[in-house]
Amino acid sequence: MTEEEKAKIQYRDEFQTNLGGKIEEFGSKLHGKGRMILYGLAAVAVLIIIASLFYVWDRRTDNAAQAALGDAIETSQAQVTDSPLPAGVSVKTFKTEKERAEAAIKDFQAVVDRFGGSYAQKARYFIAINRLDVDRAEGIRQLEELSKGGDEVGSMSKFALAQAYAADEKYSDSEKLYSELSKETNPVVSLETVRFELAKIYEKLNKSKEAANLYFQIAKEASEAKDAENQPVPLSQTAVEAKAKIKELDPERAKQIKEPELPAGLPFG
Repeated sequence: MTEEEKAKIQYRDEFQTNLGGKIEEFGSKLHGKGRMILYGLAAVAVLIIIASLFYVWDRRTDNAAQAALGDAIETSQAQVTDSPLPAGVSVKTFKTEKERAEAAIKDFQAVVDRFGGSYAQKARYFIAINRLDVDRAEGIRQLEELSKGGDEVGSMSKFALAQAYAADEKYSDSEKLYSELSKETNPVVSLETVRFELAKIYEKLNKSKEAANLYFQIAKEASEAKDAENQPVPLSQTAVEAKAKIKELDPERAKQIKEPELPAGLPFG
């Protein structure tokens, strides 16, 4: 794969499918500001030349950073297997998840060391995620630090940290983070996903009423959702699961949720 092809890869992390577009906005936001600066210097020929040269360098750096980040993500998602690969197949494989995580951390650290800036922040997030498989306590510490940021990486880290707390049965800590994420005005992780995870934590904490309220809210809003042409849309998998949960917890209330009247040929969910 050439450097140019690598630069065109769309990157997504493993928790939620909505996260990929947000990640790629980091670099593009900076480029948008750079162009506005260049336009403002249009009357000064010498500065235009200098700024243009900087822009070309910056663009190349951006592509190289994307390619390096792509290589690191490829490592973090490589197959874990003891079986030998078929002849002629040359892809990354690892014998254990720990070995894969260690290799991924090394690749992501190279991005931090070489490029810095927004790409370094992305890489630090992935380092913390992979660190959980190598040194869980340190991985959680790194996520805690990253979650303090008010940017997209901060939100992603907070979501990952909430999941880690839940896996460690620290449900009160997980509840606190999910509650904070559910109040974000411009969420990185979809609000539907955050609410669903929070509802599951409520169940763990024996807060059945709060859990039922969230499951109902998710399913009802999804059943009433419309697309850009004001047409009903199929339920997401999360909404389908929320609907099943409210039927289990409060069958009478579940009757208030109507099936979306979808065009012929589309699944109801």
